[in-house]
Amino acid sequence: MAVPLLARKIVKKRVKQFKRPHSDRYKCLKVGVRKHFLERTLGTYRAEITHNVSTEKRNEIVERAAPLDIVVTNKFARLHSQEDE
Repeated sequence: MAVPLLARKIVKKRVKQFKRPHSDRYKCLKVGVRKHFLERTLGTYRAEITHNVSTEKRNEIVERAAPLDIVVTNKFARLHSQEDE
């Protein structure tokens, strides 16, 4: 049987949800799922910018991510809403 020279490691996605830090200590903090800025998927990096980031900061993040080969999933979010107005 033929065996490949370079065997790739299979990268599995995380199934367990991220717990909020100190949610077990304080009743006022809910467990809630946190969204991480960088997520790794099959050898590539992708980023998601949260909804409360301003347009200027959003453009800076997108420009900084381009030379690092980081894919921003919602890079046109604020741009489209401002063009409509």
